Amino acid sequence: MPPTASDLLESATRALAPDPGANPLVPLIARGEAGLETLALLALEQSRVIPADRRAFVYLAERAADEPEAAAFFRTLADGETLAEERLGAFAEACGVDAARAAAHRPSAGCQAYPAYVAWLALNAAPADAVLALTANFSAWGGYCATIAGALRRHYGFPDAACAFFDFFATPAPALERQALDAVRAGLHTGRLDPDRAHHHGRLLQAYEAMFWTTLRRPA
Repeated sequence: MPPTASDLLESATRALAPDPGANPLVPLIARGEAGLETLALLALEQSRVIPADRRAFVYLAERAADEPEAAAFFRTLADGETLAEERLGAFAEACGVDAARAAAHRPSAGCQAYPAYVAWLALNAAPADAVLALTANFSAWGGYCATIAGALRRHYGFPDAACAFFDFFATPAPALERQALDAVRAGLHTGRLDPDRAHHHGRLLQAYEAMFWTTLRRPA
């Protein structure tokens, strides 16, 4: 019996889970050992990642015009990036980042490789493949955000507003999960989803995300 959409999502999330040692920074934050300057760099790099990802998701939704399930998934992602961006400013402010520093920041290549690859997916990937790859990647990202949100309160004394960016991504999103399931199911039905190709995209996403955290740990 061929795998169902649920089977594919579960197996992809399991297979693409990052190695526990792949992220050198989040454990430091969890212990309260990361400096405020490192947290500031996290805020500054995310200020470039979020709008780039939003534009990529909007474009993927447009490319998926004849795949309504995938298009709905990408529109939800784009809307989510808008909400996340609204919450990022309070975190940056708590880290001591002002408007002048934000404007002067020069992004790190290692941190921006992830959104660059998301943009590549927007241009080149089959939308259904991108749904599967991104959904598997988001599982790890949500876990990182939950850890960071707790640590910011516990070790750094950040108020709720300054943690809201991470709370947002750490909060379960059952509606988005249903949209992903619908999109993968439709991709299987139409033959537009290639699980092997989607896994390849997912492996690269995880590698670029690991590069993001490693770069922040050892900034150039």
